[in-house]
Order: sequence, then structure tokens, then C-alpha cells
Amino acid sequence: MRYDIKDRFEGYSILSVVADSFKLAVEWALKKRISLSRADLSRVDLSGMDFSHTDLVKADLSQSNFSGANLYGANLSRSDLSGADFSGSNLYATNLTGANLSNVNFSHADLSGSDLSGANLTGADFTGSDLLGALLPKTPRLAA
Repeated sequence: MRYDIKDRFEGYSILSVVADSFKLAVEWALKKRISLSRADLSRVDLSGMDFSHTDLVKADLSQSNFSGANLYGANLSRSDLSGADFSGSNLYATNLTGANLSNVNFSHADLSGSDLSGANLTGADFTGSDLLGALLPKTPRLAA
């Protein structure tokens, strides 16, 4: 089956891949080191995948499952991660500047060395997470 990874703002196809599933299409793009900047990867199961050093600037990752995924050194600046599940994920040294992290599940994730400056943290769950050396927003936008 043919799967299209679309630009979240313009709607055009960034990549069109023949694969058995959308997850395998994304995996193929990652292996080819194709930029997924501005990609619409919302509401999909991408658990356990390797996104290390991937360009996901301004991507829509909202409501997606990234549990157990490796995002070491990935660039997710200005991306929408609202409502996503990153539980148990490796986000070491990840760029999350200016990202929408509202209602994200970061429980038991490794966010050490990550940059969250300017991010919206409203309702985010950091239970059991490693934030050693992480740069946090100067004025965190947290729920009251």
C-alpha cells in the first residue's frame, strides 16, 4: 500500500512510500535520513522507533505514541507534541525549544541534557523522568 507523509501546513506530500504500514513507511524515511521537518505524524503509533538525530522541526506529533522510542539528539523545536506519549523514551540532548508539550506523557523518560526553553509544559507528566542538565523554560507555563 502507498503511504504519504504530508506537510502539516501546506498538505503536499513530503514523501510517498510503498510499505505494509505507515510505521514502516516512516522507518524507511528514517533509514534514508530524509528530513521530516513540518511532517504530519499525528495520531500514529511510532513506539520503539529510532528517531535519533532526526530533523522534526515544526512537525505535528500530537496524540502519537512514541513510548520506548529513541530520540537522542533529535530536533523537535517548534513542534506540536500535545497529548503525545513519550513514556520510557530516550530524549537525551533533544532540542524541544518552543515546542508545544501540553499534556505530554514523559513519565520515566530520559530528558537529560535536553533543551525545553520556551516550551509549553501545561499538563505535562514528568513522573520518574531524568531531567539532569535539562534547560527548562525561564517562566514555565504550567497548569495552576
